[in-house]
Amino acid sequence: MPHSIDQEYAERAIPQYERAVEQAGGEPVRIPLNQTSDQLMKIEVLKIMESCNGVLLPGSKADVDPSKFGAQRSPQTAAADPRRDSVDELLLQDAYKRRQPVLGICYGLQSLNVFCAGSLIQHIPDFLPEDLRTRVDHEAGKKVAVAHTVEIEGDSKLQDILGRADKRMIPVNSSHHQSADVIGNGLHIAARCPDDGIVEALEGTASDHFVLAVQWHPERSVNEDEPSRAIFRALIEAARIEAAQIESAQIESAQIEAVKIKAAATRLK
Repeated sequence: MPHSIDQEYAERAIPQYERAVEQAGGEPVRIPLNQTSDQLMKIEVLKIMESCNGVLLPGSKADVDPSKFGAQRSPQTAAADPRRDSVDELLLQDAYKRRQPVLGICYGLQSLNVFCAGSLIQHIPDFLPEDLRTRVDHEAGKKVAVAHTVEIEGDSKLQDILGRADKRMIPVNSSHHQSADVIGNGLHIAARCPDDGIVEALEGTASDHFVLAVQWHPERSVNEDEPSRAIFRALIEAARIEAAQIESAQIESAQIEAVKIKAAATRLK
């Protein structure tokens, strides 16, 4: 789990993600971004990745650099966090290569979508028609427990995770001014805000790879509502399955090697 180079933000926000992961039965591992050089950071990240079975991309005060999706910077776009961008890319490259589960939250959704060659709405009010701009405050912030509702797609993995076949609307908090625009390769929309159509969740299309991202902050509400807890449980369960598959492959590889050694020893007699 990477975090911002802004230490104040990191120490305030990251513990919420860590508690949510722990409550779901996982072990959170921070990826620091304060190394003295980009090369040292890359080496440390790669080393940490070897011991992990899943990726959590948390929120950030930064915005993804618009040049990454071929757009000019909006005056409303916040400064980028280059190290966070670089680490997210490393984590996602590895996760897609090894089919490790991925959960993106807020900025994490945006980072995932851009990694998959998608694009972003840089400032929601500038994108929406005038009559929709004030219907929802997507920048409501952490002090507002419920900012709006989201509508879950009926045939989505998110719907299965939440176990709400008869209830597709859930209340959520909201702390973002950007959202997905063109959806990235291998992703599809799993939820929208019904009031203005803004994308609120994405998920991977591959059946053998857990990839989920939500635009709200379930880590803030794990103590209050079951849907938030279910999202983190799904990540941890997918990570457990990935770990079990690795262990099984290692055992099989060791057994094959033992047979080879035994056969070689037999021929030497």
